[in-house]
Amino acid sequence: MPTAPPAGFPALGAPVAGEEAVRHLTVAADDAPQRIDNFLMRELKGLPRSRIYRMLRKGEVRVNGGRVKPTHRLEPGDTIRIPPVRRAGADPAAGPLPVGQGVLDALERAILFEDEDLLVLDKPSGLAVHGGSGIGYGVIEALRRLRPEGTLELAHRLDRDTSGCLLVAKRRRTLAALHQALRDRSVGKVYTVVVHGAWPRRIRTVQLPLARYLTAEGERRVRVAADGKPSRTDIEIQASAPGASLLTARLHTGRTHQIRVHAAASGHPVVGDEKYSTPAQLAGAREAGVHRLCLHAASISLVLDGRRRRFEAPLPAALTAAFEALGGG
Repeated sequence: MPTAPPAGFPALGAPVAGEEAVRHLTVAADDAPQRIDNFLMRELKGLPRSRIYRMLRKGEVRVNGGRVKPTHRLEPGDTIRIPPVRRAGADPAAGPLPVGQGVLDALERAILFEDEDLLVLDKPSGLAVHGGSGIGYGVIEALRRLRPEGTLELAHRLDRDTSGCLLVAKRRRTLAALHQALRDRSVGKVYTVVVHGAWPRRIRTVQLPLARYLTAEGERRVRVAADGKPSRTDIEIQASAPGASLLTARLHTGRTHQIRVHAAASGHPVVGDEKYSTPAQLAGAREAGVHRLCLHAASISLVLDGRRRRFEAPLPAALTAAFEALGGG
């Protein structure tokens, strides 16, 4: 069952019609050192391999503004320009999915901070950070409609179903500084999460290596694996009950689905997690009225231009309600 779109936003899972817009993606730490051709084949599912290699050969795809060969290996923080592409089955007569005024108004209200260098958004759950792979648009495309006069680039990513603090650079030098801070692991990320069951008080740190894999359906997942990448999550219990626990999770590494997999591997999956919960847990959450992933990027801190900055996104009422509905109230 797909996650419902946030209030004020239309459904985001409709097939992309016509030609997509230019996209700029930031390479996450666990996407490196992947080859650019493999990255594009995953990102542009359904596009023929020959088309991807032609895009690279002609320089339509750029990494950090320059041409690269298919064998080029990506580094964390690299910026990839992906040109407009038309996928099989698209209607050439139709334009791209429009971004409605309701979406723009909701995003305007979700802005936590903005100056000439940086925009910080409280991203709603259910809204992807960018369009592609069957999603007509995401946060960055909508923000560019909202601020058409300037540069806007995602500094990092959040999963579609995760809410909370998202950094968007408004200048190239700011983007470069943010990428360097992420590479240096000097960015502090704190999440609030609701998990199933009473979290054991003895588990304060989860250090389990994580590796990505593809399901038979081609969906990206992550699992604990001996040959995976080192990963560490620190846990603090805010409140606990037999049915659910409200936790603070601090990331020391930024692996894909890290908190979700560490929680599930510890026997307490994130409430509403369609990828890593058991069917019984997912059914129980829905019966309790929980219809979103209960994971929220509560704060992010970093040094920018010599100043320590910290941004906070208020706890969504849905997470408190989920904790209470599962016996935590």
